[in-house]
Amino acid sequence: MKVSIDPGLCYGSAECAHRVPGVFDFVDEYGVVRAGREDSGDDPLVREAAERCPSQAITLTGRPGAARPATGGHGAAGGG
Repeated sequence: MKVSIDPGLCYGSAECAHRVPGVFDFVDEYGVVRAGREDSGDDPLVREAAERCPSQAITLTGRPGAARPATGGHGAAGGG
């Protein structure tokens, strides 16, 4: 699953960055997903951070447990 933060909803509590610092960071007084960690939505700690975000700015998209798309290959899986 993909994880993202809506900058229009985030009001800078930094809860996400304190809960899962390997995935979330706190930049310019707002939470952000660290580069390269956008596919961390299956991590239980990331899901907990999304549930507990006071501004509900964290979004998880995709199917739980779905494998990451292979890079450089030609698969039948669509984007999304």
